[in-house]
Amino acid sequence: MENINGSSEEANNNNKRGIPFLVFFKDARNILKVDSLCREILGIALPSALTVVADPIASLIDTTFIGHLGPLELAAAGVSIAVFNQASRITIFPLVSITTSFVAEEDTIQNLATKQTQNDNTKLETDNVDEAPKESNNVEATKSSNVEKVDAGNMDINNENENVMTKRKQKVGKKVIASASTALIFGTILGLLQTAILSFAAKPLLYAMGLKHDSPMLNPAEKYLRLRSIGSPAVLLSLAMQGIFRGFKDTTTPLYIIVSGYAFNVLLDPILIFYMKLGLKGAAMAHVISQYMMATTLLLFLMKRVHLLPPSIKDLQIFRFLKNGGLLLVRVVSVTFCMTLASSLAARLGSIPMAAFQPGLQIWLASSLLADGLAVAVQTILASSFAEKDYNKATAAATRTLQLSFLLGIGLSLSVALGLYFGASIFSKNASVVQLIKISMPFVAATQPINSLAFVFDGVNYGASDFAYSAYSLVLVSLVSIPVEIFLFRSKKFIGIWIALSIYMILRILVGIWRMGTGTGPWFYLRKQPWRHMRSHLLP
Repeated sequence: MENINGSSEEANNNNKRGIPFLVFFKDARNILKVDSLCREILGIALPSALTVVADPIASLIDTTFIGHLGPLELAAAGVSIAVFNQASRITIFPLVSITTSFVAEEDTIQNLATKQTQNDNTKLETDNVDEAPKESNNVEATKSSNVEKVDAGNMDINNENENVMTKRKQKVGKKVIASASTALIFGTILGLLQTAILSFAAKPLLYAMGLKHDSPMLNPAEKYLRLRSIGSPAVLLSLAMQGIFRGFKDTTTPLYIIVSGYAFNVLLDPILIFYMKLGLKGAAMAHVISQYMMATTLLLFLMKRVHLLPPSIKDLQIFRFLKNGGLLLVRVVSVTFCMTLASSLAARLGSIPMAAFQPGLQIWLASSLLADGLAVAVQTILASSFAEKDYNKATAAATRTLQLSFLLGIGLSLSVALGLYFGASIFSKNASVVQLIKISMPFVAATQPINSLAFVFDGVNYGASDFAYSAYSLVLVSLVSIPVEIFLFRSKKFIGIWIALSIYMILRILVGIWRMGTGTGPWFYLRKQPWRHMRSHLLP
């Protein structure tokens, strides 16, 4: 009895003071088990990953076509794409991340309310059936005096049936999701603002990237950037609508539309670039045309599922979007500044290093963004689980996706290493460019597991609506990483940039581990679990 009481007291103390770092190894033996949770994660993650990767792959194909125009055109496009991506990330990622979480939360709450209403109606009908025999004994005696009451009752029953049918129609038909309507409004406004800024401030932005007024890259880069900016409204609307579909746990519909759009982009590239001899302008035009085609198609499909406008303007979640969007805006500015600084430093080395850095960066992002599919899955599942207060599922979903992302990163390391070693020459005919691409290969390949975990930790934070921590922690990481980038660039030049980017991603996963691993913020409930006594249940 003494041992039992002692163990019980120790467990209670662990429940109060436990630091749940072991949570990341929870059910690690089941990492490859195809259970209901795994099927739900993969059902969302696989289509989403393919959708997310479609854009970098299309940009990579653009880069390949442009590379055959010459190193100058490739370097000019690389600088312009870096500017465009920075401007897009500043607006896209806050918008999409917030939309996915809010739509998933709002849709879950509506579904719970609908189920509760149906249960109440079923219970009411059952109660009426039970009372019917008691009333039937006195029907003949009171028939003449209750004719009016029966008519009134029939009217009430008819009204109830109409209400039930209306609710059923709302369930299977269009939904009123205020956060979806708000996202579309923000997407339109931000897209128009981005077009205006990139069009009128193209040259100053390129100067900020390190191009000088007498640089041969300046003129083609400016024209390319201005043409690409015309597609900004379509880009932001497309991403906002993808966020809405993700909130509904539907990542298949956007997949078909996005892949079809980028396939059209790939078909247009050789026609506009080479056949019509538009060169760099043709690459930009192909991208813009495909973006508007995708946005239009997504809108048509979305109109079948939700009402684009809410019943009242008061239902719009303007201030909620602004508050959390502002936090993520700070985060995204910090993140993209580090990435854009790396491109800017490469541009300062000249057209040859920049031409080599751009394909490496595109592969680095494209391959790692496969993990973003897992990030979308865990974000959607966590948002629904926290809305339902199902903390067990939230923990299981977070740990399983993190474990899967690490395995994915190892596979990506091998694939990227082989691909860059044997396929570097497809990006350029210039021997110096190819040599520098091969030099960057070890860094691009080795950091894949780190990058995968970093992306999934973002999804974990967003799904838990932990926007404040996500913002402030990445600001801290950027403040540390920026001077490291500059120092390593000055001492190691081209290789120093890749070393700095690797350090930056390591710091990103450390802040993710700290939040969940210490059981703080939305993960407070993890401290109530005796992790020290679960060691034997965590690992194989």
